[in-house]
Amino acid sequence: MKTIKFLGIPLMLSLFLLMTSAKPIGDKETERIHAAANVLKDFSTMKEKIPHDLIESYEGIVIIPKLINAGLGIGGKRGKGVAIVKLADGSWSNPVFITLTGGSIGPQIGVQSVDLVMVFKHKGVLTKVEDGDFTIGGDASAAAGPVGRTTSANTDYKLEAEIYSYSRSRGLFAGVSINGSSLNIDKDAIKGYYGDNVTASDVFANGNSNTDAVKLLKTTLASL
Repeated sequence: MKTIKFLGIPLMLSLFLLMTSAKPIGDKETERIHAAANVLKDFSTMKEKIPHDLIESYEGIVIIPKLINAGLGIGGKRGKGVAIVKLADGSWSNPVFITLTGGSIGPQIGVQSVDLVMVFKHKGVLTKVEDGDFTIGGDASAAAGPVGRTTSANTDYKLEAEIYSYSRSRGLFAGVSINGSSLNIDKDAIKGYYGDNVTASDVFANGNSNTDAVKLLKTTLASL
C-alpha cells in the first residue's frame, strides 16, 4: 500500500501542475485580438498615419502583430492575426483568425519583427479565403499605402489598388514585401474562440459580440 501511495503522489502532482499551467480555451485567441488592437492603437499615434478616409472607403482589414520576416539568402515570413470586413450597414464584422506565410529569394540576412496592416478594397477577397488560401500578388497585388491624415494630400493615390499594406518596426514605418505570401484561415483558432461548427463565413457575417476583446478591437479601428 505504501508503494501505491508513493506512486500516486507524483501522478497527482503532475496532473495538478498540468491543470494550473494550462490556459483556458480561447485565451490565446483573446491575446491575439488584444495584440491586433494594440497595433492599430500604435499606428494611430504615429506621425504618418493610415488615412481615415482609406479605412472608410475600403471594406476589409487584416492586422498581423509581430510578423516574423527572416532571411539568409532565402527568406521567409510567418505571422498570425485577424481579418475583419464591413457589413452591409457599415459596421465591422467579428474578427476571423488568419495566418500569413511566405518566402522570398534575394540578398537578405537577419530577422525582423514587424506589425503588418493590410487594407482591402473589396471584402469578397477576404471572405473567399475560406475556400482556399489567398496569394498576395497572385490573386491581388499589395501596394505600399498612402500615409497622412487623409488621402487627399497624396495626389498620386486614387485608391485604386486592391490591397494597401502598412508595416511598422520599432515605432517607424518599415518596408517589407508581402507579394507571394499566402493568407489562410486559422480554423483551430476559430474553433477555440467561437466554438465547434463555426466557420469563417459565419464570423464574417456576424457583427454581434459581447466579448471585451472584440469590442476593444472595433472601437480602436473606428478611432483611426
